[in-house]
Amino acid sequence: MEPRTDLGAVRRRRRRSAASARLWTWLMVPGTLWMTGFLIASLLLVATLAVGTTDALGNPRFGFNLDNITALADPAYRDVLIRSLGYALATCAICLVIAYPVAYAIALYGGRFKNLLIAAIVIPFFANYLVRMYGWSVVLSDDGPLLKVLRGLGLAGDGTHILQTGFGVIVGLVYGFIVFMIIPIYAALERMDVSLIEAGRDLYGGPLRTFFFVTLPATRQGAAAGIVLVFLPAMGDFVSAQLMGGPDQIMIGNLIQDKFFQGQNWPLGSALTMLMMAVLFLGMVGYLRRARKDEAEAAQ
Repeated sequence: MEPRTDLGAVRRRRRRSAASARLWTWLMVPGTLWMTGFLIASLLLVATLAVGTTDALGNPRFGFNLDNITALADPAYRDVLIRSLGYALATCAICLVIAYPVAYAIALYGGRFKNLLIAAIVIPFFANYLVRMYGWSVVLSDDGPLLKVLRGLGLAGDGTHILQTGFGVIVGLVYGFIVFMIIPIYAALERMDVSLIEAGRDLYGGPLRTFFFVTLPATRQGAAAGIVLVFLPAMGDFVSAQLMGGPDQIMIGNLIQDKFFQGQNWPLGSALTMLMMAVLFLGMVGYLRRARKDEAEAAQ
């Protein structure tokens, strides 16, 4: 005979579960309202300042002036925006190439040391970002250990430089945000059915073909999330370009910082901020559309 179901106990469990869900919802409301209020207020302030002016002393004044918007068409600002996009995209590509083997090795071969290995990757990034970038500026300097080793091996000459170059800026960005690529890819690989890889080896033969035809499509949502998490901060970063770049490597974040602090031109800095946010918004829209399409395909 089948055991009788205690309907009363089932209803009580459902009521407790619903009450618990409502409790957590209400507990989230104050923090959500607080963060949303400050986010909206800051966006409105920046958008309002973007069409403002400055007085003779450089103090911002609210008004309606489109000069700051039209100034964004200046080729100098356009070049900085394109450079920032290029650095951010290059950072995403390099992080993707590095993160996949690391995440793959930990997820499939880490065994009982998985959590320890992930902790070993994440914990160093708890250190202050500025301190870490200073450390890299010392490592990559002309008298630093890296170039000394390369010169000793005959792979670099006396005139070789890493700092004050675009390559140096990208190295700093990759180190600064690589963890944001490793974690989503690792999570996607953890959820993946390992038997798919074994079946892929039977179908496609080599491990490289199996990766491109099986592993990569199965984990593309994790890779897409990692790309977004790396692209957004890399696009607005200014520390790496300031410490490891030169005047020819400044990014849009450096321009915004300069307009708000050294240049005392808050309206133009606000206009540049809105331009950067528009680029980031387009990237987020593209990611969300891709995610919805993947979910629809998975539901079919």
